Amino acid sequence: MQIRELSIPDAYEITPKQFGDDRGVFLEWYRFDRLEEAIGHSLDLKQANTSVSKRGVVRGIHYADIPPSQAKYVTVTHGAVVDYVIDIRVGSPTFGQWDSVLLDTTDRRAIYLSEGLGHAFVALTDDATVSYLVTDTYNASREHGINPLDEQVGLVFPPEAGEPLLSPKDTDAPSLAEAETSGILPSWDEARAFYASLGEKR
Repeated sequence: MQIRELSIPDAYEITPKQFGDDRGVFLEWYRFDRLEEAIGHSLDLKQANTSVSKRGVVRGIHYADIPPSQAKYVTVTHGAVVDYVIDIRVGSPTFGQWDSVLLDTTDRRAIYLSEGLGHAFVALTDDATVSYLVTDTYNASREHGINPLDEQVGLVFPPEAGEPLLSPKDTDAPSLAEAETSGILPSWDEARAFYASLGEKR
């Protein structure tokens, strides 16, 4: 398993080693110890989610309040998506920037996003099945979104995704600037302090 930090601090791409033969393939898609080595603390996983999307569907940009927010460990079990991590932590050196990872059933990569980061993906295939582990249960009162078509963020969707298909919840979400002005974004300092507190619990 190879773990690489993305251009957004506290987000990582995980590439598993695959063992294939005439029966199929085997891999470890999550290893708590290897991830702990990379991020400095263990994960207390509390929920697992799966979404199935048709080609062109965009989900996100989603995030939750710190504390406790939700760290996410995301992979694809069918089809392909481009998965995006967006730095929405006010004061971060990469605030407003994003990075992406292709998640598919060829390389079978995963992506880890720390608490306070924005998350989105676009489906490149029909029936794209995304499964992810999270560190807290869903709490609607603490969940927020940013419009994934916000020009300031500037997410680039691959041509093979086709026309973006979004829910009203996501198209009605504020822009990054509006969210910052309204004070609903996490800050870099509070996020880093929260990560440090998780390391102290090891």
